[in-house]
Amino acid sequence: MKIINTAFLTSVSALSGLPEETFPEIVFSGRSNVGKSTLLNSLVGVKGLAKTSATPGKTRLINYFVVNHEVFFVDLPGYGYAAVGHAEKAAWGELLSSYILQRRSIALVVLLFDSRHPAMQSDRAMVEFLEFHERPYGIVLTKDDKLTQKQRVQTRRIMESCAAKAKFIVNYSSFSGKGKSELLAHFDHYIR
Repeated sequence: MKIINTAFLTSVSALSGLPEETFPEIVFSGRSNVGKSTLLNSLVGVKGLAKTSATPGKTRLINYFVVNHEVFFVDLPGYGYAAVGHAEKAAWGELLSSYILQRRSIALVVLLFDSRHPAMQSDRAMVEFLEFHERPYGIVLTKDDKLTQKQRVQTRRIMESCAAKAKFIVNYSSFSGKGKSELLAHFDHYIR
């Protein structure tokens, strides 16, 4: 996949506000502060398109971006740690699970894991959820530039054992661009 143009479409806080299912959706999901927005900006080559923050839990809405007038990239709120109350966390969890279960146009869920802390309990729960509901997913190990080669090998083994049904596993660095072309090539299989 070659990205030619990208534009922000909308942010929604409830399923009733989702746009029409006119394009396949590639959905980006992961724990708070795993780097979803940073990865999106890196993929599309537009700094600041998806809002980033050092504060976990910044993304609180489902954010839609139109890519090449043929696919939606969807940035979901992070799960896990965030400095919000239990009621708001529960509401996010309900929104995320309902969205993933009900949205027919989801072509692929891209799970982002921090490569320094692979397969935490919340990540394993998300893998189990997607596998139980037979949703296709791939894994992106973010912050790859912070690992040694030995750590990369260990992380890869952990991921292969706990996410055996993943369509792909890509090591990614938004800093260096490592993994970008590989990840975009995987997307081609889900948007045609």
